[in-house]
Amino acid sequence: MEVIRNIPLRRMFRFMRKMFTLGLIGMFVSAILLTFFLLYLRSQPLPPSFIEQTTSIYADNGEVIDTLFGGENRTVVPLEQIPPELIQATISIEDKNFYSHVGFDFLRLARAIVVDIQHMAKVQGASTITQQLARNLYLTLDKTWERKIKEAILTVQLELNYSKNQLMSMYLNQIYYGHAAYGVQAAAKTYFGKDVSELTLAESAMLAGIPKGPAFYSPYLNMEQSKNRQRVVLNAMTTNGYITQEQADLAYAAELQLPGLVSSEERVKAPYFRDYITYLVKEKYKLSEEQLIHGGLKIYTTLDPDMQEKAEAAVEKYLPKDRPLQAALIALDPKTGAIKAMVGGRDYKESQYNRVFAKRQPGSSFKPFLYLAALENGFTPLSELKSEPTVFTYGQDKQYIPKNFGDSYAHDYINLHEAIARSDNIYAVKTHMLLGEEKLVETAQRLGIQSQMTAIPSLALGTVPVSPMEMAASYAAIANLGEKVEPVAILKIEDQEGKIIVEEKGIRTRVTEPVPAFLLTHLMQGVFEEGGTGFRVANQLQRPVAGKTGTTDYDSWLVGFTPQLSLAVWTGYDEGQKMDPINDARIAVPLWAEFMETALSGRPPSLFEVPDGVNAVYINPQNNKLATAHCPTQELVYFAEGTEPTEYCTEHLPPGTDPEDLKEEQAPKEKPFWKRIFSW
Repeated sequence: MEVIRNIPLRRMFRFMRKMFTLGLIGMFVSAILLTFFLLYLRSQPLPPSFIEQTTSIYADNGEVIDTLFGGENRTVVPLEQIPPELIQATISIEDKNFYSHVGFDFLRLARAIVVDIQHMAKVQGASTITQQLARNLYLTLDKTWERKIKEAILTVQLELNYSKNQLMSMYLNQIYYGHAAYGVQAAAKTYFGKDVSELTLAESAMLAGIPKGPAFYSPYLNMEQSKNRQRVVLNAMTTNGYITQEQADLAYAAELQLPGLVSSEERVKAPYFRDYITYLVKEKYKLSEEQLIHGGLKIYTTLDPDMQEKAEAAVEKYLPKDRPLQAALIALDPKTGAIKAMVGGRDYKESQYNRVFAKRQPGSSFKPFLYLAALENGFTPLSELKSEPTVFTYGQDKQYIPKNFGDSYAHDYINLHEAIARSDNIYAVKTHMLLGEEKLVETAQRLGIQSQMTAIPSLALGTVPVSPMEMAASYAAIANLGEKVEPVAILKIEDQEGKIIVEEKGIRTRVTEPVPAFLLTHLMQGVFEEGGTGFRVANQLQRPVAGKTGTTDYDSWLVGFTPQLSLAVWTGYDEGQKMDPINDARIAVPLWAEFMETALSGRPPSLFEVPDGVNAVYINPQNNKLATAHCPTQELVYFAEGTEPTEYCTEHLPPGTDPEDLKEEQAPKEKPFWKRIFSW
């Protein structure tokens, strides 16, 4: 009887032993399969993901001119630049076990299921930071089982391929914070106007609470709810031991400074220059629109923010409010070609057309190219031609009858210095015809004029349309003693990993010799002296300048330079409207002077360099002979060595003076330095 009773018990033990054995085998096989599955997942590459990043355009001092993005405003920053308080706040409110779980927080998941069952609705979420990252990087937000399975697999792959710090960095640079701000850097700029590394505990706590509902917790849209959410985050940080209750209370009480939401066009500095930069990126450097808008490029430019601000202020100051007169201003460094300031119109919001590249007739501001050709071909500052009404015949018995402004003629011989200062048209056309019309075309092209030119008599008076950019760059070659440097706007471009993909240096070309370039520069200084067309702004200028005015019925120009800056200013109407000769045509000159002085304020005046091969002598301007100490009027004139006058003025010699002794009595060839400083 006893044996019989033990049989079922033994059977039960044998069954349990078999089940235990099978369980061990099952667990062993499952472990092996799981290991192989994990190894398989580890070996499989994650799906390709392209994280859109914001492209930044920088001025020459590192200041951001503008940011470019297409929907997602994002700038990736390393984890080291993110404050620990922001990381701790994010962990506390989003996933407190982030550094200890394997991608899934099973305890939190179980708790969420219980809460959801109790409320018969989805009340509490259980997604970890890794799960959210997998969803944001690779998946849509569809609530399907297929998507959930993919999310789980991708979560495992992320945990297998990246460290926790890497995952945290990816998450903080990926998550959406509202108002088109993706990632903590864009969010810090959007909400607090500062880099993420500068955030305080109070700001970090508020920022960490926004991703749960950017439209609901944005301090711009709902400050009360945003503050409530901030308190929840701070309490969670206290519970998790990151901060004390006192720190939490102080952070909650801290007053937050919000810069306000600003539209992209109101935020951008130098919008015409910004557009030019984007044009160069795509057209010159052949980078795609996708790279420009989403590639996180860092574009370093030559723009001087201080000069740009002063350029915009000068244009606003001088353009009339009651008439749609437009202006263009372009300033560049003649030695490097670096563009320092650019204004393409009076109001970018009204018109995005950049008039710096618009082609208009330059009038007499084109004459320096002619006179450079003349100085290269035997002319001196004292070369004389008669200024009187003249009929010029060219081609097949064609006639050209130019006039001086206001029909004002010397009716006598004038020299090159006088012709430039007074902007005498007859002298210019006669010079043009003497040299041969092709000579001006060739010289202008050498200096940088790319517009199509026709070799006709009127070309001497600037009848070919050219752009302010062409004029500023060409004048810069004169200022640079005959060495042309191609205009440069972009210094370098880096991709999102910091690799340099474009690096630019101005291409330098010798286009004329230093001596004629300097002689022309000295002659162009006469424009701002008494009798010159720019003399009315001489009192605005506190440094040596050279330039040339130009006026047509539709356009007004002043183009000129100092050793530090080449500047072209144009004013006129867009629609072919004639300018009022009193109210409109006189604006370009004071605008030019205003900007030139303010742009270089704080910098010492710089004298134009005198190259080797130049002689400076004093002449008597009444007869163009070498002046002696007895001449009542003396003028310092520069000449190419060997072309200076050799005959002395004898009209004012004391009785009995031997003309052979004039060399000893002649005035010094060069003014002392201190006199040169104060002569202008």
